[in-house]
Amino acid sequence: MYVVLLSLHNLMRWVVLALALWALLRAWSGWLGRRAWTPADRQAGLLLSVGLDVQFLLGLILAFVSPLIQAALADLGAAMAVDELRFFIVEHAPLMLVAVILAHISSVAVRKAADDAARQRRAALWITLTVLALLVAIPWWRPLLRLFS
Repeated sequence: MYVVLLSLHNLMRWVVLALALWALLRAWSGWLGRRAWTPADRQAGLLLSVGLDVQFLLGLILAFVSPLIQAALADLGAAMAVDELRFFIVEHAPLMLVAVILAHISSVAVRKAADDAARQRRAALWITLTVLALLVAIPWWRPLLRLFS
């Protein structure tokens, strides 16, 4: 079960990054191009939020079955001395939660904007913050593609 969850979590990383790139490009091109807010703009942000929600849920489930996380939780003091364990306990999970929250704030901020220009500007700002949190929180040293092995 652990290997399957880890593989799904890894594959979902690429889906989330693709959705983030799409939402980011739409938001910045909309803002800089002074284009009207469209249903596709809304859909890009919505799919990013949903993708992050699914990824976060997979990560939470994975944390309960991961031997890495279980070892870290068994002795937090010792885990803090190991870079990889500290990263997953102190940095990865909290920053991913921040990314999920930022994506949802983006949706609310865009909905409450008075006009299309404000929607595009707010989407660009909040999605950029979401993507930055994602990029910092991803363990880039781990296998970039893990297929059920």
